[in-house]
Amino acid sequence: MTSTCTSFLLYLILLFSFSMITLPTSRKCCAKASKSFHGNQTDELALLAFKSQITYDPLQIFNTWNSTLHFCKWHGVTCGRKHQRVVELNLESHDLVGSLSPHISNLSFLHTINLQNNSFHGEIPPDVGLLFRLRHFEMGNNSFTGEIPSNLSCCCNLITINIGYNKLSGMVPKEIGSLQKLETLLLLENNLTGRIPDSLGNLSSLELLRLSFNNLDGRIPDSLGQLKSLQGLGLSSNFLSSTSSAVYNLTSLQILGLAGNQIFGKLPPNIGLTLPNLVEFYIDENHFSGSIPLSLFNVSTLQGLELSNNDFVGQVPTTVGSLPNLQELLLFENHLGSAGRVDDLKFLTSLVNCSNLKNIDASSNQLGGALHKSLANISSIQLNYLYLGRNHISGIIPPEIEKLTNLIVLSLQQNFLTGSIPQGIGKLTNLRALYLGENNLLGQIPSSLSNLSQLIALNLSYNNFVGDTVPNINSFQSLQWLHLTGSSLRGTLDKVFGQSSHELLFVYLASNSFIGSLPLEVGNFENLVAMDISDNNLTGEIPNALGNCLSLELLSLMGNSFQGFVPSSFSSLKGLQILDLSLNNLSGQIPLFFQNLSSSLQYLNLSFNNFEGAVPTEGVFGNVSAFSILGNKKLCGGISELQLPKCPDKQKYFKKHQMPLYLKAVLGLILATIVLVTCVSVLLLMRRPKNETRSQEILHDHYDRVSFLDLHRATNGFSPTNLIGNGHFGSVFKGVIREGEKPVAVKVFNLIDHKASKSFMAECEALRNVRHRNLMKIVTACATVDFQGSDFKAIIFKFMPNGSLEGWLHPVLSSNGGTLSDSLNLSQRIDIAVDIASALDYLHNQCETPIVHCDLKPSNILLDEDMVAHVSDFWLAKFLQRTNSNCSGQDTTSSLSLRGTIGYIPPEYGVGVEASTRGDVYSYGVILLEMFTGKRPTDEAFEDGQDLHHFCKNVQCHHQ
Repeated sequence: MTSTCTSFLLYLILLFSFSMITLPTSRKCCAKASKSFHGNQTDELALLAFKSQITYDPLQIFNTWNSTLHFCKWHGVTCGRKHQRVVELNLESHDLVGSLSPHISNLSFLHTINLQNNSFHGEIPPDVGLLFRLRHFEMGNNSFTGEIPSNLSCCCNLITINIGYNKLSGMVPKEIGSLQKLETLLLLENNLTGRIPDSLGNLSSLELLRLSFNNLDGRIPDSLGQLKSLQGLGLSSNFLSSTSSAVYNLTSLQILGLAGNQIFGKLPPNIGLTLPNLVEFYIDENHFSGSIPLSLFNVSTLQGLELSNNDFVGQVPTTVGSLPNLQELLLFENHLGSAGRVDDLKFLTSLVNCSNLKNIDASSNQLGGALHKSLANISSIQLNYLYLGRNHISGIIPPEIEKLTNLIVLSLQQNFLTGSIPQGIGKLTNLRALYLGENNLLGQIPSSLSNLSQLIALNLSYNNFVGDTVPNINSFQSLQWLHLTGSSLRGTLDKVFGQSSHELLFVYLASNSFIGSLPLEVGNFENLVAMDISDNNLTGEIPNALGNCLSLELLSLMGNSFQGFVPSSFSSLKGLQILDLSLNNLSGQIPLFFQNLSSSLQYLNLSFNNFEGAVPTEGVFGNVSAFSILGNKKLCGGISELQLPKCPDKQKYFKKHQMPLYLKAVLGLILATIVLVTCVSVLLLMRRPKNETRSQEILHDHYDRVSFLDLHRATNGFSPTNLIGNGHFGSVFKGVIREGEKPVAVKVFNLIDHKASKSFMAECEALRNVRHRNLMKIVTACATVDFQGSDFKAIIFKFMPNGSLEGWLHPVLSSNGGTLSDSLNLSQRIDIAVDIASALDYLHNQCETPIVHCDLKPSNILLDEDMVAHVSDFWLAKFLQRTNSNCSGQDTTSSLSLRGTIGYIPPEYGVGVEASTRGDVYSYGVILLEMFTGKRPTDEAFEDGQDLHHFCKNVQCHHQ
């Protein structure tokens, strides 16, 4: 008994000692802060110190902050009745500029400080941690920098922390997790880094947590699953790699935002049961895969559902129609549908019960089948936006579409639609944008389009319209964007520029059959930003009035029959960036004013005209990659890179080169012959068939179109500084096609080698219909002509920042004796091996037609930013046929040519054995040996019959 009492007494002593040592930070802070007490005279001094840090007060609110008024009556100041101490400082949305004075901590009775929507800068002083009575700390939408003060945790009564929309850096302080009364924590739109601290899971009163638009990484902690009161969780636009399943069990959640991260995996099948109160669910721009869970459509409260930019597959469940409150259904950029099933679009007709639905976006998927006339049944849901572009939709546009009278945007572009545009489309009088480009539409453009008076954007490009079918766009009072490129249109441009609205900003009419001259009225379009009327049959002179379009940035008149001089009014186009006047009949000297446009002009093409005289040397003419003057035989001078003849001294020339009249006649006859031959050549070039070749059909099924100019600009003129590698039939360059987008790898084929074109076709054919996370993703491709009129072919891939497996296995020595890359650890090697195996399994067993790579080796395995392996370089790939007699998957055709790289291909290939899936497996085995031994199969150390296989066997025997 005595022993028991002694033990118990010792336990109490230890417990007391331990509690003294581990007193929670917040309690110690509160105890320390509670000792601070000042008279109300210090409040006035603190407010005046606050005022002294304000450098800009446009509303002059601080004029009231003077000795003529008691400080409790100053603008934005509220005092308590009992002690006349400042309890609230509210200066929200006053456009104030300044910093936050540390003397704010002397307002010891302060429970609310609200400085939102101003321009405060500098650091948040750590002194705010002394405000132990503080409940609401609202500093959102300012320009505060530095780190979040960790001693905010000393303000143990805090209910609200709002410091979002600033420029704060560093990590989220783990000490914040001690604020047991905190209900709202808003840290979004800063520059915060590191991981989300586990301690946030201790905020048992938290209802709203927003950390979106930062640079947070790692896993979403499991501890957040403890926040049973949480109603809103915003973690979008970070670098989070995975999410905890505990997040999907927060039954109180109404808003869940995980968009714009790097999260992989599938959604739980029971997500609709564990999150029954969801109102908004945003997980777009991640790597979620699998099918869309059916249970998700049991959440009757759901209003916003955005699953776009992921890897979802399968059908869109028709049960989506059971969401009565749904307002937005965003599914674009996935792999939904099957590209051929007739019921891929069945989910559309189920939406008739979603009476609040405004926006449907299922573009850029694999939805097949036809648009059914039952589409008209959803006219009762007041739909405003319908995006179904970039799919595999076939058939006609149903006439019943005219019943969707509330549509603001209708997008059906890049599908396989046929037939004509229904005349009833003119009943959609609320349309602001109509996108029907890149289909197989026929017939006349309906005259009823003129009823769409509110139209802002019209795209009918790349169809097969007939006749003089240019729409009279004079009725489009607000039209800004007109795209009719490649639509077989004829007639003159009077309907476009003659009496049209002057609101047009972008006009694309290239590759049609327009005739006549460019109307003078084009000069009325002062806001025009881009105009492309290339590859038509326009004649006459370029109107001088075009110089009135002072906002022009792009102007392409290429491939017409314009004649005369370049208008002098072009000197007024100070914002012009790209000007293409090639393949016309322009003459005279190159205007010197082009030199003065150097601040804006990025590319100038004057090729294949009749310009003569000296080429300028300044401005854009000082960079040979920024202009082209090919095909102008009478030019001289210019920079040395042009290698043009020197311009003659005119006076000496005329003295020395007087010639008899008969010689002048002979010379004139010779020049006339040259001009005739040149014209015939140009006409033959211009009459190249407009029908797309097989390669173009492969390229443009569902990929964005890029031009040679786009790629030229993206790679800085295919500069050697952008070169990242050389292959069998070309070179690979790094580039950025559009500002703000991620880098791409541009594989340019060297068409001098006759096999390169076949390689281009083979790679396009192999990659266009395969989709797997471990295969190189083709962004798009380009088959066109370059600035010299030569054939040009390129494939654009996603850029792989970690290079090839070859570079990691055999790193190059640097000048200091080190290596240019770190070595791979065992886990990474195993992951890469699994990735390669997954890619081969997909190619061999999961494709409709099995594909044999034929050249599998480390240099053809590229690694992305997460060290995920991607198999590339399909120039030797072969398509196999599945037959009962050929169960091994061998190609049914025979080939005596050696396919692949020595050391990686099976020996039997050398004696004419046909390529097969077994050959790829052999190559994969060699790669595995190389990955774990560090030796190439062709290592110089292997002599006298020794090879990589025997080397590994000897090592195994030695260890045994």
